[in-house]
Amino acid sequence: MSETAAPRLGAVAIGRNEGERLRSCLESLIGRADPVIYVDSGSTDDSVAMARALGAEVVGLDMTVPFTAARARNAGFARLRELAPDLPYVQFVDGDCEVVGGWLETAAAFLDAHPDVAVVCGRRRERFPEASIYNRLCDIEWDTPVGEAKACGGDALIRAEALHAVGGFRDDLIAGEEPELCVRLRAAGWRVRRLDSEMTLHDAAMTRFGQWWKRAVRAGHAFAEGAHIHGAPPERHWVRESRRIWLWGLAVPLAVVPLAVALSPWFLLLLGIYPAKMLRTTLRGRRSWRDNLIYGVFVNLSCFPETVGQLTFHRRRFAGGRGRLIEYK
Repeated sequence: MSETAAPRLGAVAIGRNEGERLRSCLESLIGRADPVIYVDSGSTDDSVAMARALGAEVVGLDMTVPFTAARARNAGFARLRELAPDLPYVQFVDGDCEVVGGWLETAAAFLDAHPDVAVVCGRRRERFPEASIYNRLCDIEWDTPVGEAKACGGDALIRAEALHAVGGFRDDLIAGEEPELCVRLRAAGWRVRRLDSEMTLHDAAMTRFGQWWKRAVRAGHAFAEGAHIHGAPPERHWVRESRRIWLWGLAVPLAVVPLAVALSPWFLLLLGIYPAKMLRTTLRGRRSWRDNLIYGVFVNLSCFPETVGQLTFHRRRFAGGRGRLIEYK
């Protein structure tokens, strides 16, 4: 490890067919974290050879077992613990992200100074926000408040002892595994903090409406499953979000459309509440007018694909089936 590396710090990156994005990811870690574990989930490009050439330890997942990002992170963490069992901190990062210089040192120093904090994360930014409105949406979505937080995303520095104590990520979750982990960590007495520091650059590569739709379906699935697992008091994890989805994505249309068919087409005017909500969200935004408008439209439009995600989860739950990965790339 170089003299500038963050102390006592390892890293786990996960990915599949990320190409040059993976190179940027690993190069941002090699020499600053040790060991660096790359977990590959069936890449058909040169990801594995590239990772080894850069000096990362490679873990290949058995793809006959259903893949989840949670399972990949657990596999990487298990290998890291084998190589460095006393390592106190581990940086998790997606293979399409590059860790910003200075983040590892800042995050590790914060955990050093705050022994009751299990997870620390910073600002994830989209690398190419101008490439599409969907990339821009990602960048807006990640601009979250700093300070005490309930959850982190896929990029975070986590205290190894805390992660081990709660049993790691839930392998069976196809999405929302990081917030679910944070629920259990907070229940065990740990805290989660978001710092006012640059953390990672992400390449969403999302240029089509269909990609955005699938990503929103996945979010709806995560909300439904999270509420199913931890929806009881006092946590009420994602119960409010799920109820909002059911209301605006299903209940309102189901109430208005039959009225319009049975009584009068004038009842369709009630659907004007959707553009009114979009305008309200736009006017309340704190960014540029363009960003506020993009966010206002799509955050309200997302209730429809999120309803699909909710229905998908509950259909599979009642049928006794296992959730399948919902990928947008």
